[in-house]
Amino acid sequence: MRKLTAASKSAIALALVLSSLAPALSRAEDTIEKAGVAVGVSAGNMWFIPLKAISATNGIVTGALSFILTGGNLSLTQQIWQDTLQDPYVITPELAQKAVGQRPELSQK
Repeated sequence: MRKLTAASKSAIALALVLSSLAPALSRAEDTIEKAGVAVGVSAGNMWFIPLKAISATNGIVTGALSFILTGGNLSLTQQIWQDTLQDPYVITPELAQKAVGQRPELSQK
């Protein structure tokens, strides 16, 4: 039987340490990805929520004016309200994923 040299012992020890760190590195990647999604969703909502409020307010006013100016056309008013008041009111991670689509490199984990 052949004796291991100091270099080969060090290489084996390094391989064992690195293999034991692999799950921790995987969790770190997941944490970084989740943090990135949170930052992106927060930044998107910073713009989306005020714009949605403006759009909804304009839709309410426009719908009411359309009812008055068309002599009581309720279907037109309801259509305007439906278009401007429908969901979403905030951007969620699920909504962002639908907008971006599936990323195959993330689903291979």
